[in-house]
Amino acid sequence: MAKLEELKPGCKINGIIPQQNITVVDLKWHGSTAVELFYKRADGTPGTQLLFRDDEEKIEVVEAVHAWHFNADGDAFRLVAEAYRIHLAHLFDPVLAVHTSLIEPLPHQITGVYGEMLPRQPLRFLLADDPGAGKTIMAGLFIKELVVRGDVERCLICVPGNLAAQWQDELWFKFHLHFDILTRETFESSVSGNPFLEKDRVIIRLDQIARNDDLKDKLRQTEWDLIVVDEAHKMSAHFWSYELKETKRYKLGELLSGLARHFLLMTATPHNGKEEDFQLFLKLLDQDRFEGRFREGVHRVDISDIMRRMSKEDLMYFDGKPLFPERRAYTINDSTEKRVVSTLLKNEELR
Repeated sequence: MAKLEELKPGCKINGIIPQQNITVVDLKWHGSTAVELFYKRADGTPGTQLLFRDDEEKIEVVEAVHAWHFNADGDAFRLVAEAYRIHLAHLFDPVLAVHTSLIEPLPHQITGVYGEMLPRQPLRFLLADDPGAGKTIMAGLFIKELVVRGDVERCLICVPGNLAAQWQDELWFKFHLHFDILTRETFESSVSGNPFLEKDRVIIRLDQIARNDDLKDKLRQTEWDLIVVDEAHKMSAHFWSYELKETKRYKLGELLSGLARHFLLMTATPHNGKEEDFQLFLKLLDQDRFEGRFREGVHRVDISDIMRRMSKEDLMYFDGKPLFPERRAYTINDSTEKRVVSTLLKNEELR
C-alpha cells in the first residue's frame, strides 16, 4: 500500500499492470484526491492512468534494484568467472576431454566418441569394435565429455568381476574420474542400506547384481544419467521351441536399460551367428524396433544408427600406418605343412 504523495518521477510501482512493474515518468494532480500518472512499461511502452485515494490499497512502491554492482569480493568474482569459463570450455575446444586426459588417442577413438556417440542425444548405442581398439578409452572420453558439459552427474558402469579394478584404475589415472566399486562390504556399511542412492559414480560386477534379487530391487529404486556395460554380449537371450529364454544377465540388462538416459553397450563379439539372438540383444537398446521374434526376410532393419563396428584392418595411426599387422589366411596341403614344420624345427634348433 502506498500513498499518492509517495509517487515520484523515476520510482517503480507495482499494481497498475498485472505481473509487471511500471516506472513513473510524470505526475499531474487534480485537486487533492486524484492524480494523473504518466508511466513507462518495462518494454518502454508509455501509458497513463488516473489514480484516486481508493487505489492506494492496490499500489505499491518498489525499491529500484540495480542489476550490476561493482562492490563484490574480487576473489569470489574470479572464482565464479573461472567456473563459468570451464563450464563453457567445450564450446571453444571440441575435444576438451582429449586435452585434459593422460592419453594419446587414435583416429578411430576420436571419430567414435566425437563423430558417432556425442551427437546422439540421448545415446542408445552399441560399440562393437574389434579387440584392442581401446573401447575403454572411448568410454572414458565419452564420460568425461558429458561430465564437463554438465550432462552427466550420476554414472554407473557394469563390468565382469575380473575387470572392475582395471576399469577403476584406468578411469582415475587416465581421466581423473573417481568411481567406487560396490562390494558386499559397501552394502553392509551403507548408512541408508542402498549405496546406489548414496554414490553418483559406481562400478558394479555383472554377476554379483544379476544373481541377487535384493540388489536388483535396490538398483530399481535409482535413476542414472549414463550406464555403460562392458562385455555386454554376456547379456544374452534366445528362443527355444518358440519360447523366449532370458538369462539373469539379460534381465539385468533390461533393468539397466530402463534406468538410464544414456545407455552404452560395449563388446567385441556382438553376433553369435544367429540373427534372432542378435536382435534380442539389440532390444536392450531399442525395445520398440526389435520387439517380437525375428523372422527371416521380414525383420531386416538398419542398425547403423545404434551400432559401430570396426575391424582390425580398419584401425590406423594418424600417419596412415595400420595399427595391427596384416592378417593372412592360407589353405596348406600336406607337403606345405611338412616344409613349415621342418622350418620351425630348424629355427628352434638354431636357438
